[in-house]
Amino acid sequence: FRSGIQQRRSSWQDGVLGTNCPIPPKWNWTYQFQVKDQVGSFFYFPSLHFQRAAGGFGSFIINNRPIIPIPFDTPDGDIVILIGDWYTRNHTALRKALDAGKGLGMPDGVLINGKGPYRYNDTLVPDGIEYETINVHPGKTYRLRVHNVGISTSLNFRIQSHNLLLAESEGSYTVQQNYTSLDIHVGQSYSFLLTTDQNASSDYYIVASARFVNESQWKRVTGVAILRYSNSKGKASGPLPDPPQDEFDKTFSMNQARSIRWNVSASGARPNPQGSFRYGSINVTEVYVLRNKPPETIDGKRRATLSGISFVNPATPIRLADQYKIKGVYKLDFPNKPLTGPPKMETSVINGTYRGFMEVILQNNDTKMHTYHMSGYAFFVVGMDYGEWSENSRGTYNKWDGIARSTTQVYPGAWTAILISLDNVGVWNLRTENLDSWYLGQETYV
Repeated sequence: FRSGIQQRRSSWQDGVLGTNCPIPPKWNWTYQFQVKDQVGSFFYFPSLHFQRAAGGFGSFIINNRPIIPIPFDTPDGDIVILIGDWYTRNHTALRKALDAGKGLGMPDGVLINGKGPYRYNDTLVPDGIEYETINVHPGKTYRLRVHNVGISTSLNFRIQSHNLLLAESEGSYTVQQNYTSLDIHVGQSYSFLLTTDQNASSDYYIVASARFVNESQWKRVTGVAILRYSNSKGKASGPLPDPPQDEFDKTFSMNQARSIRWNVSASGARPNPQGSFRYGSINVTEVYVLRNKPPETIDGKRRATLSGISFVNPATPIRLADQYKIKGVYKLDFPNKPLTGPPKMETSVINGTYRGFMEVILQNNDTKMHTYHMSGYAFFVVGMDYGEWSENSRGTYNKWDGIARSTTQVYPGAWTAILISLDNVGVWNLRTENLDSWYLGQETYV
């Protein structure tokens, strides 16, 4: 599966159970597709069952054609950084735990490019762990492409004594703003411009630490790598740079997320109709409120739901059933509003209208952070706030430069609103990126 690649009019190549048959052992499958009207930073991963927890992921970069300028000077280098929580248990063992009605518990670590933490603390980090080193030259500017490829943990990314100039997210150039750190949620991708303008008296820490958890208990699972100038005079030492001090300020991270806006003057691919930038003036044709909850028991099994429905993958992929008009495989009856009765397990699909303009409200009534991804599209993130969404919430929407992306966070006890121009015919997966909840059924298709 290639997260964020739109697979224009070819959802049967999208790489999830609802559109692809699984690739049997010792078989192979060759993808041939055109990355039409897309540039930017994406990643790929195995989507079947719980295999993402075993690795197999990497960055997927689409560069501008030479004739289309990028909205910043050409960087001196391009560096990929994969961050994510990690369990030492095999993915099959993690799956069995979920099947038995258990949670995954705290991960065993946070990896940076597949490697463990630099020994910044003799008590928290054992000796002999291999860590990642990013080598740079002084006085240069590098494009860092950072992807959270983990299972379920939001991570705060920061580099000691350096600013991160945000430039792009999942194919959309952003208004360029400096951050000392940025929360990167599961499944999200960002490009930063890093200028190596600091004193090279020592190396610098690169940190990815858990967010929206008991951070004092999670210190031992902090990911730490090293930024090394070519003229560095010594090893990094001392305490790590502080994470955001917002334990009692739940609006800090949300306000940071709201500050990420679309660069509407940059050249590049556009996800909205006819190249128009005025998505805020397009009439909405259909509205869906999707509400999640903590996992609950349905028919004796621990399941996760969207709007009271826990999705069941059919034996025949939905796209195949659609193509050959096979009846009884799925139902086009996903509700516009959450069900009021008991939750149920079904293969229920959203019936979207081609060339329609869909508003989706993602209401997170769980106690943990979720991120949601939609295949086949870049949607506009137009609003988010704490509490229950209501029609009056539309008055707070950003109707001018909301970021267009494929994965957005929804804070616990909060909502996020997205707008989708349904210009890509097919069957497209809409799911939580939290791997445990996805495995337990928190998804549907459009």
